[in-house]
Amino acid sequence: MFKKIAAAAALTLLASSSFAAAPTSYYAGIDGGATKIDDLDTKGSFGGFIGYGFNQYFAIEAGYRQLGKYDVEFFNGASVDLKAKQTHVSVLGFYPLNPQLDIYGRLGWNKLRAEASYGNYSYGEDTDKVLYGIGLNYNFTPAISGRAEVQKPASDTTNYSVGVVFKF
Repeated sequence: MFKKIAAAAALTLLASSSFAAAPTSYYAGIDGGATKIDDLDTKGSFGGFIGYGFNQYFAIEAGYRQLGKYDVEFFNGASVDLKAKQTHVSVLGFYPLNPQLDIYGRLGWNKLRAEASYGNYSYGEDTDKVLYGIGLNYNFTPAISGRAEVQKPASDTTNYSVGVVFKF
């Protein structure tokens, strides 16, 4: 009798996890948060993304984020305005914790752009880096979910964000 109850409980647990609503099909979203770059102040960030969920476990995503605007001062009192931007493409792997909550990991590629300006002079530089992160996705409705994520766009940069996802 115990084996039958254990088997029924295991099947129920497996069936309930299949209802977890990680994004399937197309989705889009926006997020906001904060970026910390080593030796600089923490600044606000915002961005947007689009993606396609192949099933409840895997998705591909592309996005753009303004990582922040910084005022960098030098020893002689000169100040340079610095803007950091990110474009990225990632694969996301989801693991359902319950029908509303998923934990996910991100692995991808991103292009970081730094633009510096001083007076009438400006300079920009691009860097390609590996991107990784971890997050939580909570499904409010079948079409709307929220997420919280920590990303590492570069070894000296960490982005913390919360966002909303709209599924189509």
